[in-house]
Amino acid sequence: MGLGILGKKLGMTQIFHEDGSIVPVTVIKAGPCYVVQKKAAEKEGYSAVQLGFEEIKKARRINKPLAGHFKKANVLPMNFLREF
Repeated sequence: MGLGILGKKLGMTQIFHEDGSIVPVTVIKAGPCYVVQKKAAEKEGYSAVQLGFEEIKKARRINKPLAGHFKKANVLPMNFLREF
């Protein structure tokens, strides 16, 4: 099973090294990530963890099956769901 973290790109900036060279970097807001589901190899055939990131501001925009999925995990509805 791999490890993962979800984040959102905030923008770009630059870092200056001591020798004067400039390196472009990406600024990322990471987390908080919530474990929404754990998948076991015995039941699903593979091992994985489903992570959720960024709470949905308007919960009425999700469908009923997905709302039930989040309710079962006891977390608020999330914008992004990814499996690692």
